[in-house]
Order: sequence, then C-alpha cells, then structure tokens
Amino acid sequence: MEDTGTFLCPYCGQRNDVAIDPGGGADQRWVTDCEVCCRPIVVRVHMEENESTLMAEREADAE
Repeated sequence: MEDTGTFLCPYCGQRNDVAIDPGGGADQRWVTDCEVCCRPIVVRVHMEENESTLMAEREADAE
C-alpha cells in the first residue's frame, strides 16, 4: 500500500499530495491547507488490506 495520496482541492481544483500514515489506523481524518490557495481541507482516509480510499472536502462541509 502506498503511503501517499493525491486529491483535487475542493475550492480551486488544484492537485495536492499528502502523506498517509499506514500505522495511523484504518480510518484517519485531518485538516490540511491547499498547497495552492491555502484554504482548509478535511482529508479522510479509509484503509483496507490492499487499498485505501481518500476523500477531501471543504472544512465547512465536513461538520
């Protein structure tokens, strides 16, 4: 399983790369800023045996 992920910023649409901690548990959630527009993004990762799912959404939409 890779320890990096890629998503498109929900604000500006630019590609962002993030590091994923394989030892951080099956369900992870954190807030990071877009590398381009600097707005806050909630990143969620769900990991299973050989694959992971990464979702990114605006911070206000995640609450």
